[in-house]
Amino acid sequence: MTSPESTDAGDMLRHAWDAMIERLGRARSAIDDPALHPPPPDDRTLAEGYRYLLGFVFSAIERAFVGDQDFPYFRRAIQLADKSTIDNADAMYLETPIDGSRTYRIRGRAGDVRHWRGEPPAATGRKAPPYVIFEAHTGYAGDSGSLAELRPGGGRAGTGTLDIADLEVEPDGSFEILAGPDRPSGHTGNFLPTRRTSQRTKQTHTADHLSMRVLFGDWEREDPLELHIAQIGKEGEHPPPLDPATAAAKMARVAEIVDNQMRFWNEFYAVVLETYQDMNGDGERYMPRNDLNAPSRAGLATGGGQSTNVYAGGVYELGPDEALVIETRTPIAPAYAGFGLSNLWGESHDYANRISSLNSFQAEADDDGAVRYVVAHHDPGVPNWIDTTGLEVGFMTHRWTYSKPPEPLPTAEVTKVEFNEIRAHLQDATGTVTAGERREQIRIRQEHVQRRFRQS
Repeated sequence: MTSPESTDAGDMLRHAWDAMIERLGRARSAIDDPALHPPPPDDRTLAEGYRYLLGFVFSAIERAFVGDQDFPYFRRAIQLADKSTIDNADAMYLETPIDGSRTYRIRGRAGDVRHWRGEPPAATGRKAPPYVIFEAHTGYAGDSGSLAELRPGGGRAGTGTLDIADLEVEPDGSFEILAGPDRPSGHTGNFLPTRRTSQRTKQTHTADHLSMRVLFGDWEREDPLELHIAQIGKEGEHPPPLDPATAAAKMARVAEIVDNQMRFWNEFYAVVLETYQDMNGDGERYMPRNDLNAPSRAGLATGGGQSTNVYAGGVYELGPDEALVIETRTPIAPAYAGFGLSNLWGESHDYANRISSLNSFQAEADDDGAVRYVVAHHDPGVPNWIDTTGLEVGFMTHRWTYSKPPEPLPTAEVTKVEFNEIRAHLQDATGTVTAGERREQIRIRQEHVQRRFRQS
């Protein structure tokens, strides 16, 4: 016999489900409602828009139902099923909610890290990626659904960072980090502050998220890190079972995340990045067509981004027989550098089965020290080809990572050329890449991506 309580619970959950589906329907409007700033529609863009929406659903379910400040774990914030935010093809994005008024212990192991200490990397065998950073911050980019979160005091702030420049690591690659509001008395090891008072505004920020990025270079030999996080004092305990009221609230949270994320990033690309037209009347677009804006450090204009990055971005727009030659120069060597393409939803192109990105390990530098990329729809048979995957219009982004601000910054110059004129814009010594060599490059990429995102 059904009890009155179970009937009430059933009604509550059914109503919560229906409300979630209704709001997800409103989120769907961001794919094709002009008032919500979607990309100009064509068949591929619309199809990818639905995939993009479902990626946010995928992520939101995990965030709403499994994310727990008391029992955290490092989830993949961006992966093959939910690309977004003009993600970096070389990055493993990890995050977890935390309570910044409490203290957490992070334990990890990174393999061979001699290159983190300024030594030459191991010549053979497995090794750690070239760059790792932990960041504690308030807010989750896009969750508010409003560009107001980008303004100073708008709800997003960093409280601390820790990267390989300061991370103390044992000879076997293991490390431990305490993350909390205050460093414990007598503690001298790795510490990541989760509370910070602004010197300018005197406002105190307490982090509610901890993120980590692992940047890969040598896709054939580098492995992800082993990681574990626990709130000190909660080890061995367990969260309460799920009850109807909590489940209903979490369903509402799923829909809220998806709806707000779709709206925020659409507006960010259209209004802040001026992807489709000049929005502020200065006669220019922040993301220029067939060009890159001047390299600059991460900030609110970039939607936040990795705090140690220098970014240069733009939009490529190429006909079938057109290409871009992009010449980059880096006066000061970064810990990491990479260039890649995305669609106008901010999903990186397929980087496992296509060469739609290259980093400084994969790209060939010319004798004059410059790296010259070629963005084209078809393989021109030269090094450093970046595959558009046939998409005529999309984002292009170059990232350089520095633990300390560099001076001078890198430079990037873009030239639009006819496909059959590509070699005339490259160095005379530029080699030729055969079809077999290209297949080998893709084989390495395919194996690496499976290793990066495997579940066990």
